[in-house]
Amino acid sequence: MKKITIFIFALALFLGMLTLSLRELRNWRIPGINEPTISVVVDENVVPTNISPAEIPEKVSLYDSRETAITRGIADVSPAVVGISTTQIRYSQSPLMADPFWRFMMPGTPRWFQEKNAVIGSGFIYDEDGYIITNAHVVENAVDITVTMADGSSRSAEAVGIDEKTDLAIIKIIEPGKYQAAALGNSDDIIMGEWVIALGNPFGLFSESKMPIATAGIISSLHMDFGFQQPGRIYQDMIQTDASINSGNSGGPLVNSAGQVVGINTFIFSGGNNSGSIGIGFALPINRAIGIIDELRSKGFIDRNYSTGISYRPNNPRTAQLLNLGSDVGVVVVGVKDGSPAHRGGIEVGDLIVGLDGQRIQTDDDIFTYFNLQDLKNGDQLTLNVLRQKDSMAIPIILGETVVPSE
Repeated sequence: MKKITIFIFALALFLGMLTLSLRELRNWRIPGINEPTISVVVDENVVPTNISPAEIPEKVSLYDSRETAITRGIADVSPAVVGISTTQIRYSQSPLMADPFWRFMMPGTPRWFQEKNAVIGSGFIYDEDGYIITNAHVVENAVDITVTMADGSSRSAEAVGIDEKTDLAIIKIIEPGKYQAAALGNSDDIIMGEWVIALGNPFGLFSESKMPIATAGIISSLHMDFGFQQPGRIYQDMIQTDASINSGNSGGPLVNSAGQVVGINTFIFSGGNNSGSIGIGFALPINRAIGIIDELRSKGFIDRNYSTGISYRPNNPRTAQLLNLGSDVGVVVVGVKDGSPAHRGGIEVGDLIVGLDGQRIQTDDDIFTYFNLQDLKNGDQLTLNVLRQKDSMAIPIILGETVVPSE
């Protein structure tokens, strides 16, 4: 009993001392911590006045927090994107008149007839005067062209120039005015794997939504060469992307996250009977396209009326031995026209052409194939790899017309 009394007395003494200690602690003042605090309301939030304004984080709206480089890129370029609707004239052969019997029985009946086809595509304004870049296959043979603007309004347009070989065209809005143009980027600076946005009018949905349709993806590959394609087009140095490109996207811009056009959506690969995107689409680089567009705008066409001025014949072992050519491949120059690009470049009779721009030439068919696969025009440089008396030479010539020297 005595021990319990002592324990209770010690416990009471300890609690009393603890209470006095806590009371004293409440009167201590530690600078910066125990200073009296007055609260104020800032943007509906209670903020202590002893915190400086610079330390108060800026309030960010929920909408702003959802903005990304992709959304900003879409916002920057969308006002310049247009949907394009055309009526094209195409000629088809009558199945009946393809039969010689029916041609004999019905003489004078036309073998060909016209068809009007509605075609949809995309484009983008690149000049504030209303000049629009698109694909040639969107507007070729068109009897009327209508563009749908980003605000949903429609404008009539006319073709300025079309180049079927590179599948590029330029059209212009007929109604005068100042239109918002897209910023052009540098397709030589594209980074593999960077984000890009395809904008346009897939399946004509632009007319329904009254705004461009956007899909996003990455740059999947660069410098894709497809050479000569039907009907007579050449696709070289193409940009591959997995941003969905579908029917109607042709001619629309491929945009980087900085809001700059780096390519022109042109065609897709699709599997089986599927006409939609499977994640493999291709765009013409804007740097390659703009040179064509500038010439189309100034001339209305691309001048490919050039010649080399070279006459040649196939090489063979007997010819190589007689002429001491040192090789039985390539073609032998048998004539150079005065005033021609080859003459101005220094090509001589007896030269053995074994390459064009470093591409090996073994037969005369290789020369035909090379020119068929290249997008060459007046003013372009072509390097001929020749053997002259067994000496290897690279001779550049500038393609153009033959200028007959005056007497």
